[in-house]
Amino acid sequence: MRRSLLFFTAIICFSFHPITSFSKTNPPLFYHNLNYGSEAMYNPLSVILNQGYSIFQVGNRDKKVFGVHYRAGWNNVWDNVSDPVRQIRIFGWKRFLTSEVFPTSLKPKSAQYVPNYQDHLIGGGMIYRAMAEWYDAHGLRHARLWSFGTSYAYHFLNEVVENDNYRGNNVDPVADLWIFDPLGMILFSSDRVARFFGETLHLRDWSTFPAYNPWTKTIENNSDNYSIKWLLPGQRRWGIFYNFGLNGLLGLSCSREDGTCWSAGFGAMAKDLKKVESDGPGRSMTVDLIWNAGIYYDRNGSLMASFLVSGSRAYKAKINVFPGLVRVAGISPALFAAVGQRNEVILGFAVSRFPLGLAFQH
Repeated sequence: MRRSLLFFTAIICFSFHPITSFSKTNPPLFYHNLNYGSEAMYNPLSVILNQGYSIFQVGNRDKKVFGVHYRAGWNNVWDNVSDPVRQIRIFGWKRFLTSEVFPTSLKPKSAQYVPNYQDHLIGGGMIYRAMAEWYDAHGLRHARLWSFGTSYAYHFLNEVVENDNYRGNNVDPVADLWIFDPLGMILFSSDRVARFFGETLHLRDWSTFPAYNPWTKTIENNSDNYSIKWLLPGQRRWGIFYNFGLNGLLGLSCSREDGTCWSAGFGAMAKDLKKVESDGPGRSMTVDLIWNAGIYYDRNGSLMASFLVSGSRAYKAKINVFPGLVRVAGISPALFAAVGQRNEVILGFAVSRFPLGLAFQH
């Protein structure tokens, strides 16, 4: 109990700076309370579902939400993060630092740091600030504190779902929860840093909307995706486009004066999650990569539609349409259609501001 209390005290003290460091009088950079596109679907619960179950995007992970071993996952994650020094010592300090913390190799088996920097430091830091802006826009007091709670809710859920029923040494949540998640909050608490990512790189959360299939008891269409659009020097329309999460797409974007923009890219994404073959103790996970390509259409940074194709076993092809693009019977819903692993067709829909849609498959 004493060790657990020390852990909580340390993590809260380490992360307290970003809770109070920036003012709500600053203009929003990542959430603008738009009633169309991906922002119309953006709220704390959708963030928790998208981020917490992001590993469901990997082809060899079961997407059944009630099939996750939550108690075993929670206990093992807690055992590891509540005594981080001991767990790192078991795993090996050099092995931990060179695979989880510092970018020392581009080989997939030694590059666990990639999602730590992309998804936890950059993506997680941006979500922390965007959630604070969301709470500010909806009139809640202590928006930064609410955002802190939301962020750590999905961070812990993410680690629990990834751990599942594994029992033993696991330093991945140690690196995430002790290093990259708090650093992301601190980083994006700087107005200068946030403006660079928000105004220069046009960083946005382009995660899709999760939908529950009551017949298969699975969560479909959830994702953690972020977009960057950096205008080329001397250009007002053309820019470098990068979409990342459990994927990495690089390409070009073309903006128009009315605020709309088309982007397209090609790259790689996670196909399967697998254990790294190593002589050392503990668990170290990596992914097999497969090709993917995508086309995106957004309005003022809010994603309106996307079309993705890939060699993934999760979805071979998927199209998402967000509110504001089509209207049915006076309602503008969010819609998605996908082709799954066994060529089954999966369909789904959701309504604005609601965190979870409904899915079914043929």
